Amino acid sequence: MKLLTLLEAGNLDVAGLVIFVIAIILAVLFVVSTFVAAFVQIIYEWNNDKKFSRGQFWKTVLISMLVGGLISGFVCGGM
Repeated sequence: MKLLTLLEAGNLDVAGLVIFVIAIILAVLFVVSTFVAAFVQIIYEWNNDKKFSRGQFWKTVLISMLVGGLISGFVCGGM
């Protein structure tokens, strides 16, 4: 196994491209998940006296990112 092998990409140029694509996917997922969590927070606090805590917000972002990652993996990787 070569030291530079990353996600089945043989040379360093392709590995950099793979890392760049993964970073873009993670950044987009983070932004979308933040909007989803804000939307969930608005719905949660709409007519209630309950408050959406900071921990609940970040857990919602994390869960949304995990679901988005699963969908992205399914779309990019195939069945």
